[in-house]
Amino acid sequence: MIQLNKKQKLFNLKGIALGNPVLEFATDFNSRAEFFWSHGLISDSTYRMFTSVCNYSRYVSEYARGSISPLCSKVMAQVTRETSKFVDNYDVTLDVCISSVLSQSKRLSPQHVSTETIDVCIEDETVKYLNRVDVQRALHARLVGVRRWFVCSNVLDYELLDMEIPTITILGKLIRAGIPVLVYSGDQDSVIPLTGSRTLVHGLAKELGLNATIPYRVWFEGQQVGGWTQVYENILSFATVRGASHEAPFSQPERSLVLFRAFLHAQPLPEAFSTNSKLPPRY
Repeated sequence: MIQLNKKQKLFNLKGIALGNPVLEFATDFNSRAEFFWSHGLISDSTYRMFTSVCNYSRYVSEYARGSISPLCSKVMAQVTRETSKFVDNYDVTLDVCISSVLSQSKRLSPQHVSTETIDVCIEDETVKYLNRVDVQRALHARLVGVRRWFVCSNVLDYELLDMEIPTITILGKLIRAGIPVLVYSGDQDSVIPLTGSRTLVHGLAKELGLNATIPYRVWFEGQQVGGWTQVYENILSFATVRGASHEAPFSQPERSLVLFRAFLHAQPLPEAFSTNSKLPPRY
C-alpha cells in the first residue's frame, strides 16, 4: 500500500490511528487477567489460575481449534462465574442494558427515578431505529441477504486463528516509512486492555530506537482529565481515553475528538487544565 501510494499518490495518508487493537495475540489477550483482577472482578485465587493453569490466549487458541481442554474449561467457568453476565466486558464500569442481558424489556418500578446521564441501552435502541422501514428508506439502505441489520452479524465469518498473526510488525513498517502511528485505548475495556497495548507500543519504540519525547503524562479535555499519553519522537504515540469503552468515540466522544484533532494536526495533547476551550484550535 505504501509503495503503491508513493508511485500513484492515490491518497494523502496523514497517519494511522488504532483503537484498542489486537497487536500481538499473547500479550493482548493475556493482559485480560490482570485487568479483571486489578478492577476487582476476579479473586486472587482465580487470578492465579487464570495466569498459570490456563491463560486467556491459550483458551482462545483452543476454542478456535474446536478443542477446549478440561483445565481451560474449568478456569474459564470460574472466571465467568466471578465476573458475571451483568458486567459488560467492553466497558466494565458501565451499567448494562438489562434487556440485552435478559433478552427482555427493561422494567422499572413506578417509584424508581433514574439519575443516569448515560443511556446504557443506546445500542439496542439504535438497532431498533435502523431496522425501521422508513429510516432505511430515508437512508437509501437495502438489506441484502439478511432480514435485519445488526451491529455485528455472522454474515461475514472471521478466521479466528488469524488473530495469532502479529500486526505490530506492520506498525513498524509504517513508522519506518515516515507515517505517524497512534495507538489509543479506552481504559475501561477488558477485551483488549490498555496494559497490553502500552507494553507493545513501548516494545516497538525500543525496537525502532525511538526515544520518548513526551514522557508518560496526563492530558486534559477542558477541565477534566482526558487520559494519559506518551509520545516517541513525534511519530509513535500511545494514549488512553479515560472512562472510555472498547469503542472510545462511542462512549467518550468529546475526549476522542480532542485526541483525534491533536493527532491530525500533529500537536501534543493538552497538558494543562483549560478554562477557555475544550478543543485544540482549528486550522
